[in-house]
Amino acid sequence: MSVATEHKAINDALDDYRQQLDEIPDEQFAETPPIGGWSYAEVYSHIMQASLGSSIAAEKCCRKTGVATGKGLNWHGRLVFLLDRFPPGKHQAPPAVASLTKKITKEDARNLIVKVRKRMDEVSSLALHDAGSCKISHPGLGMLTAAQWIKFLRIHLQHHLKQLDRIKKSFPHR
Repeated sequence: MSVATEHKAINDALDDYRQQLDEIPDEQFAETPPIGGWSYAEVYSHIMQASLGSSIAAEKCCRKTGVATGKGLNWHGRLVFLLDRFPPGKHQAPPAVASLTKKITKEDARNLIVKVRKRMDEVSSLALHDAGSCKISHPGLGMLTAAQWIKFLRIHLQHHLKQLDRIKKSFPHR
């Protein structure tokens, strides 16, 4: 996909996050779901913080403050990009990313969605003109160009939308 197409898909995913946020009952937002794992609040915290981090990495690539290297995606990164999604199964967030995950309020989540959208509008316009000569290391996928960071961001957003659906299905209907 082109950067412009990825940007549109990111905005569509952010629209989904915003819509779902409005539908989550307030009393369930910070509650650990019956299936265990992260609460809605923790998923929103994780995905929005990771998205901001990815946008910063993409911007560094565009501004040529990354690394000029012939290194690229590692085997896991190639698999994710080939499949255009994470492989099936549970995946652990890298420790540096997981440590940023905390329970946030619905208002914090709304504000983070707005912030991610604004950053992506700025970074995507920069990435349209990026030659891909600078890269930044991803903790699990290898060295990524700006366009690859944007694609990863979209794949990651879509992955966690599925997690929100699993959480929703685990709560008894009230």
